[in-house]
Amino acid sequence: MLLIYTSKITPRLKFVFKQICTRILKIPVSFTSVIEAFIAHDSLKMSYGPQPLGSEFFVKSNGLLFEQGLSDLELNVQDWEDTKCFFSCGEKSQIPFDIFSAAFYLLSRYEEYLPHLKDTYGRFTKEESLAFKHQFLHQPVIDIWAYKFKDALKNKFPNYEFESRKFCLNPVIDVPVAYYFKNKGLLRTFGETLSDLFSFRFKFIYNRFSVLFGFKKDPYDNFKWIINRQKVSQTKFNVFFLIGDFTTYDKNNSINKKQFVSLIKSVADYCNVGIKASYMALDSMAILKSEKRLMDGIVNTTTTTARSSFSKVNLPSTYRNYIDLEIYSDYTMGYADTIGFRAGTCTPFLFYDLDYEIQTPLMIYPYQIMDFALLKYASFLDKKETLLKAISEVQKVNGSFTFIFHNYAFSSIPRWADFKSLFNIILDTSNDISN
Repeated sequence: MLLIYTSKITPRLKFVFKQICTRILKIPVSFTSVIEAFIAHDSLKMSYGPQPLGSEFFVKSNGLLFEQGLSDLELNVQDWEDTKCFFSCGEKSQIPFDIFSAAFYLLSRYEEYLPHLKDTYGRFTKEESLAFKHQFLHQPVIDIWAYKFKDALKNKFPNYEFESRKFCLNPVIDVPVAYYFKNKGLLRTFGETLSDLFSFRFKFIYNRFSVLFGFKKDPYDNFKWIINRQKVSQTKFNVFFLIGDFTTYDKNNSINKKQFVSLIKSVADYCNVGIKASYMALDSMAILKSEKRLMDGIVNTTTTTARSSFSKVNLPSTYRNYIDLEIYSDYTMGYADTIGFRAGTCTPFLFYDLDYEIQTPLMIYPYQIMDFALLKYASFLDKKETLLKAISEVQKVNGSFTFIFHNYAFSSIPRWADFKSLFNIILDTSNDISN
């Protein structure tokens, strides 16, 4: 066990030390403000504060973990060997940066509470992030810092046996639209057919009625393939269905259709099924509550996992609403159009509410890549190389690679032609590790 001495034990301090030491490094931690207890401890120990007590393992604090609320922080990002960091410590500290304050800044999404420009969907963009501006978005910097901290501890305590974690996969399949042509009802089908007719999309009309009359498979209906892939995979898939009402933003099939309900039930027999909160539900607790109640009834159990439409998070309201509805796992934290680490980590972490200064029970599973981010690469080889590079960054720190593919990414539609193979490549990386 690592004993941490500090003059004041705050919620921020406990939150970030447990994340870095326990979840990333697998080191149990305890805290004390009693010097005698610190001196008597005969195993791993360190002090954290403005000054060391003596010659102990010491990391200098910049003070962020002892503050409350938001303040105007001066962030000076500097190179640190193969990565970057901020909150420089000085010579007395065993490591050159206060990684705990830096990690708290990224994990709490401190920057997303500050004034910033949003995109057309009201989302925080990568261009507004510290990681993008200083070119470390491609790295799980918090995990990298944690391992540097671990190396420093090893030098100070060479006889302590440190536990190691293993690389793992966390596949997510997003279902914003279950079927492209079928199961949409007479009015929607008629309206979409007229739209195709006026736009001279005659091939769409042909394909639509070929599907409706059973001559072709719906291009978005790839659920048998997903289930069959799940049956031979040791890694459990997380599948999120959008069941909200038809709006300008959300255009899934109606939950009143028996075939759609039957689909969700069949997928739930093999995969973990969660709710994809509709765009409107993100601003309405009543709508979100209604959608969750519908999903609970379909899968006949309490839904505890969620993902927001368009990867939109309104901090802190989105996460507070999830917690109020007893949703305790979120898969929204990431950038839909960019490969990288929005919260600076590839390790799941608990949501810290900066307004209330409390650690909440909501576990955030940050994703590193969404299939849309790979569409910008023309060739299969470029897509594969980019994907493997992202996986490699996570493997270096034995983290959790969380990736999002949509059900239509497994279709034969030309723009998605490579994605079944890419999905299999990701799953095979887990088999390579285990073998």
